[in-house]
Amino acid sequence: MASENKIFIIGLPRTGTTSVCAAMLNLGYKVAHTAYTDKTFEIAEVIADTPIFCDYQHLDYAYPNAKFIYLERSLDKWLPSIQQLLLRMHTNLARDDGGFNPIIKRCYLATFAPYSLENINSFTFLTNCYQQHFAQAQNYFQHRKEDFLSIDISASNSFEQLTHFLKLEEDGLTINSFEKLNVGGKVTAWKDIKSNLKIDSTNKGRVTKLPYLKQG
Repeated sequence: MASENKIFIIGLPRTGTTSVCAAMLNLGYKVAHTAYTDKTFEIAEVIADTPIFCDYQHLDYAYPNAKFIYLERSLDKWLPSIQQLLLRMHTNLARDDGGFNPIIKRCYLATFAPYSLENINSFTFLTNCYQQHFAQAQNYFQHRKEDFLSIDISASNSFEQLTHFLKLEEDGLTINSFEKLNVGGKVTAWKDIKSNLKIDSTNKGRVTKLPYLKQG
């Protein structure tokens, strides 16, 4: 596991993870938008969203040759979008008798802590969550420019920054920008993408203990 080169997309939900994952598919990578099993981590070259945005420090230890890409988004765009998502997820995040799988619950409840319906209805609280997550990632990777890239995919040069970071030959690329996906609060665009390079998040719906957490 430690010798594998992985690319982890560590931006928070609603920062463009689906658009980046779609671009990585087009660049020829095996991509999992989320990952909940040993098998997914074994096969996928690029992994985003849950549990990556929460566990990136564990992943850095487990995969020392990995690259990490942080996704920024302006707060005026991110706040209403993440609030809408969290309110939609709230019942399944908060319930004790089922709901989402334990990895999803752990990551969201830790990232948006202290989690409560009152807090997720507060832009002030959500702003603090975003700023804390952003600052922690920037501080953690502050002396490792070869391993860490932070981009806002709405910026005109963001795709060029990505390809430069990954040391890709631009002359051979068939795309040169990020496609806007999951616009207007939608979260289903990844399911609609057809590609042999898409890697399932789970194995027949069963969640396993993630390989990088087995050391603890």
